[in-house]
Amino acid sequence: MDEVSALVCPDLAPEDSSFEFLRGALAAFANIVITFPVHKLIFRQQVEGKSAVRAARGIAAEGLVNVYRGVGPPLVQKSLSMAAMFGLYDMYLRAILRAIRLHRGCSLEDLAGPWKVGAQASAALLAGSTEAILTPLERAQTLLQHRHFNGHFAHTWDVMKKLRPLGVREYYRGLVPILLRNGPSSVLFFTLRGPVRDVIPAKPSRFWDVLRDFVSGAVLGATISTVFFPINVAKSVMQAQLGGKFPGVVETIRRVKQERGGWRGVFRGVHINYTRSLVSWGIINSTYEILGDLLGVDAAA
Repeated sequence: MDEVSALVCPDLAPEDSSFEFLRGALAAFANIVITFPVHKLIFRQQVEGKSAVRAARGIAAEGLVNVYRGVGPPLVQKSLSMAAMFGLYDMYLRAILRAIRLHRGCSLEDLAGPWKVGAQASAALLAGSTEAILTPLERAQTLLQHRHFNGHFAHTWDVMKKLRPLGVREYYRGLVPILLRNGPSSVLFFTLRGPVRDVIPAKPSRFWDVLRDFVSGAVLGATISTVFFPINVAKSVMQAQLGGKFPGVVETIRRVKQERGGWRGVFRGVHINYTRSLVSWGIINSTYEILGDLLGVDAAA
């Protein structure tokens, strides 16, 4: 059976997206365990505006036991987030392809050109936006990683309990930058993942296939992460605040820029973030594809 025909015709393609959720979750789990110390270093630079050396010294001074302090929320949040990113994308894409079939019939042309890109972009935007439901976990991660709250919060559920008197809005502080980041970045990732991989010449080697997945995921993920770096800075600064006003994204970036002496201060830590993203997205993309081979499943597109 032609693979493209199976993608266009829902009755010819498997409809279960559960394995996509599992692949995303396991890929994220492996990534967080490996890269969390670097992520914490970047977070300190984003929030405190310090150089990499000063931020590293500060983390070291807090002791080895605190290096992985706060790993719980990102481990849960990122596993759920990546599960949602890949699983919901697959689920939404299948639904969109069914709609295309109803309106255009079952033909190879339905997955060509703008129809394919449009379906992928729509599914990615929906999946990325849905991930924002997990904002409270990102909020808990931010508070646990901030040195000012080392003695105030014990763990994730302690954060959730102590935020309750401040109202529901406190759980979703930073929601707007998360929406601005998740949707567009997911669109870029899913629509460009295949084309970027195809730039790398293919060879009859399993190791080379894994390497292509790693490199394409690494370059694409790191580039997207760099583009949205100021949005992430705003998100981190907003979520590091406990109580008080709820400044907007533009206001937060403007304040950070003023306090740190210009855009260079806003982008402080971007080089480490790029390096971490190279490794993170390389791990996520290659692990996701390896798991697909092991489980014997393929995504919708």
